[in-house]
Amino acid sequence: MDEATLKKYLLSKPEAIEDYPFGPDVAVFKIKGKMFALIGFEKGTPRVNLKCDPQEAVQLRDVFEAVIPGYHMNKTHWNTVIIDGSLPNGEIERMIDNSYALVVKGLKKAERMGLEVRHGKEAIYR
Repeated sequence: MDEATLKKYLLSKPEAIEDYPFGPDVAVFKIKGKMFALIGFEKGTPRVNLKCDPQEAVQLRDVFEAVIPGYHMNKTHWNTVIIDGSLPNGEIERMIDNSYALVVKGLKKAERMGLEVRHGKEAIYR
């Protein structure tokens, strides 16, 4: 997965926006003002930080070399995924879907329900 495909998938999530609060080199993807992904680079290789269930976060790190504890994030709840071609696109998409769903579940009830009504639960929590 290349950077353009990664960004396109992140922005395909219902009402997701791209922001640059940390400067032009770090893209932050948000839903209702809450971050669900962050793309940065190390030596030209994209890395995406994604929220994750704590138990699954550890399991993913054990299985995939390209998944490491979240860089500059709470390492219990965030992983950094190195986009180096070693992970199948479907697995990256699954991790993005989970990150988005976890953040939506943490939104205020009215915001969460509004998203569910406008887009359907299946689009939000796939």
